[in-house]
Amino acid sequence: MAGTSPHGRADRRRAGELESAVLATLWATDDALTPAEIQGEIGGDLAYNTVHTILKRLYDKGLVRRDVDGRRGAYRPTKDAAEMTADAMHEALDRGPDPIAALRHFVTGLSPQEEAALRSLLDGDEQ
Repeated sequence: MAGTSPHGRADRRRAGELESAVLATLWATDDALTPAEIQGEIGGDLAYNTVHTILKRLYDKGLVRRDVDGRRGAYRPTKDAAEMTADAMHEALDRGPDPIAALRHFVTGLSPQEEAALRSLLDGDEQ
């Protein structure tokens, strides 16, 4: 959430911070949520119009879908958090000139638990 600077101006949120907060709110429930419900969950001084704008951006990116219930629209994510993380990892690998080197650097930074899970997955074991 944004605070205020020493000069009394509102601090700007980092790019994607609001989108992440909205998605986290949607992932926390199995129900579709209205913009007003999302605004209430996020709290703070976030304006309804801001939430609506973020939802439109997420909709345009294909990250949420809109369920129409009468006149009010409610939103739900199109993917869960793990699916979105995996997509981001694939996109990052596709951007670089040497995906194998990137994977090498990635796996050397895994925790022992993450490494064990990866080994298990590569061996075809269910997690």
